[in-house]
Amino acid sequence: MASTFLFYLLLATAAATSPGQLVPYDLLYADGVRAYLARDWARSAELLQRALHSYAGLRAAQRHCRAACRREAPFPPGPRGPGAGPWEEALLGALLRRADCLRHCLRPRLPPAPSAHRASRAIRSDFERREPYNYLQVAFFQLKKLDQAVSAAHTFFVANPQHLQMREDIEKYRRMSAVKADSFRDLEATPHWEAYEAGVQHYEADEYLQAVAKLEESLTEALSALEECRDLCEGPWEDEDEEEMQAGLYEAIAAHYIQVLKCRQQCVLEVATKPGRVSATEDFIPSHLDLLQFAYNQVGNQALAAECAASYLLFYPTDEPMLEKMKHYRAELGEDTAVTARENIQHYVQTSLMEKKLIYYAVEHLGGTFNDPDLWTPDELIPENLKEKYREDQEKQHQEALAVKEREKRGPLPFEGIVVMMDSQQMNGTQRVVFDRVLTESECKDLLRLAKAAGKAGDGYRARRSPHTPHERFEGLTVLKAVQLALNGDVDWRDARLLLQASEKSRKIIESYFTPGKKLHFSFTHLVCRTAVDEKQEGRMDLSHPVHADNCLLDPEGEECWREPPAYVYRDYSGILYLNDDFQGGGLFFTEMDTVTVTAEVHPKCGRLVAFSSGKENPHGVWAVSRGRRCAIALWYTHSQEHAEQERVKAEELMEQRAVEQERPDDEHHGAVQSRRFSSKPPIPNSGARLISQGHRPGLDRMQQPREVRVRDEF
Repeated sequence: MASTFLFYLLLATAAATSPGQLVPYDLLYADGVRAYLARDWARSAELLQRALHSYAGLRAAQRHCRAACRREAPFPPGPRGPGAGPWEEALLGALLRRADCLRHCLRPRLPPAPSAHRASRAIRSDFERREPYNYLQVAFFQLKKLDQAVSAAHTFFVANPQHLQMREDIEKYRRMSAVKADSFRDLEATPHWEAYEAGVQHYEADEYLQAVAKLEESLTEALSALEECRDLCEGPWEDEDEEEMQAGLYEAIAAHYIQVLKCRQQCVLEVATKPGRVSATEDFIPSHLDLLQFAYNQVGNQALAAECAASYLLFYPTDEPMLEKMKHYRAELGEDTAVTARENIQHYVQTSLMEKKLIYYAVEHLGGTFNDPDLWTPDELIPENLKEKYREDQEKQHQEALAVKEREKRGPLPFEGIVVMMDSQQMNGTQRVVFDRVLTESECKDLLRLAKAAGKAGDGYRARRSPHTPHERFEGLTVLKAVQLALNGDVDWRDARLLLQASEKSRKIIESYFTPGKKLHFSFTHLVCRTAVDEKQEGRMDLSHPVHADNCLLDPEGEECWREPPAYVYRDYSGILYLNDDFQGGGLFFTEMDTVTVTAEVHPKCGRLVAFSSGKENPHGVWAVSRGRRCAIALWYTHSQEHAEQERVKAEELMEQRAVEQERPDDEHHGAVQSRRFSSKPPIPNSGARLISQGHRPGLDRMQQPREVRVRDEF
């Protein structure tokens, strides 16, 4: 313990006396976060910037030395024939020489020893997610260095567009007059993505000369990024399965080597995934060649078009359209003209196939799994016994897809004209759906009139005031209160009846979609309006309703939801029927259990109904209403009849009594009140937007506070 402490003390001393040398980035990062928590902004900014510099320097040194040692200490061809000599010297001798080369190359670049620069997996993950920039933007903001703060915030947000706090910070920066537009720059921008997107834009605009230039640049940069990524795979052994590594020499060598090969294969996913996206662009390298061959043909360069086509066929040798194009190019160039694929593409494909062959051999004979990242892997490369498993997996996925489609088709919706705008898959979750055209514009206006006439401060039930935010007024109306107000003549009877009809229509829709044949009972019905308090919006950073689940107590730190009182544990499904959209903010969003990772958003509009199961699978919240008044009918349902909404039963009884009285011959209002008909022709909606981060959440104006387990029951 003492020797370890002395070692890190010497490192800190070296950092103070040798500012030009690379200091382990994890130590700098830890010190930077400590300074941040101590509100020592200048010190924090300095250390975090040095940590980022050291991290980049470490990766650059590793890439340089591994590339250099491939040239200086190459592996010789394998021994052939009975008199070729001992294989150990040929194989392991070359390995030892490569290790010696790396040691001599890295030691002067990574003092005091390369091993001191090995960080934990958690720290590496932070840097891969650009987490230091999250802290940096706050430190720079506190130092009143707005340009640097905005650049740091933008750099983090590009890779983490689903981060709630940073999203709010970015919007706050955009409203600041002192912030320039060019301050929003990505300090970690990857050259190949910038060139690729520019090339595709030129291509789609039929600007083929510009498209060729940018796509060639993108392809070159992407292949370079692939090589750099592959070099970084040659790191220390990591037992990802946390199983004991076999002690034998050959087993240990094989296990580490296969780990390196799998890492190299996954590099194409890293290069093909745009920062901030979850999934990679399919066939990223082949798609470059496909676009290039067409663009070159359009500008009249058939020789390069044929070269790109031949290169593409290395990935898909039986692609009929491309084979036809090759036939056309050969005819134009002349049969005597040699057309060959690009050497760098040949090298890439040959190397990748060799690695796949070794990996599949290891999986077949030594165990383990391999998620092949490429669609173009030849079928004959996969061992026969693994092909069967892959077929079974594909069949299982196919059956699951059919089951999903079947669930979506089951039980036709009980009303004509209603459309499903987004289902669970489109909303990146389970048991979620958005319907449109549930109400007409006229019906929305009538219900808004009811809310305006009857709403009062507080939540409208049990005389409690809203606990959610001081920046909004919260008004609510229950169905029983609406009927009682109608009895007193304070609101129109037709509007009170419409509230009952609209909520019942929503219940039937949700029941038929999620639980056909199984009765859903009302648990609670609430006409709710949230109005922004104009004088309290400046600098606002909170939500209209914090993230919560409807039938359990959400614990984001433990990523658990406790289905126990005081949560409304009997609730099974929830719904929101929107009445208007003439306000700012107020959208519904879903998150992961961490309450930070946004998975889907729903934008309010008249007649839109969002429905979802009430459990831990659907944490959700409401964005701040920053201007205007947002009104909706909040609905909760249960399969338990004993927990059915008793106030609704009483309201329906009063409504029936009223109807009986109207049917008397001497009733002057005989036949005056008619049932509303729900039309089904509202405007086509906007679609919800999907988003995807994790990690710390420093904000512009506050330090991090510990999370609390909380129950949030009503909207």
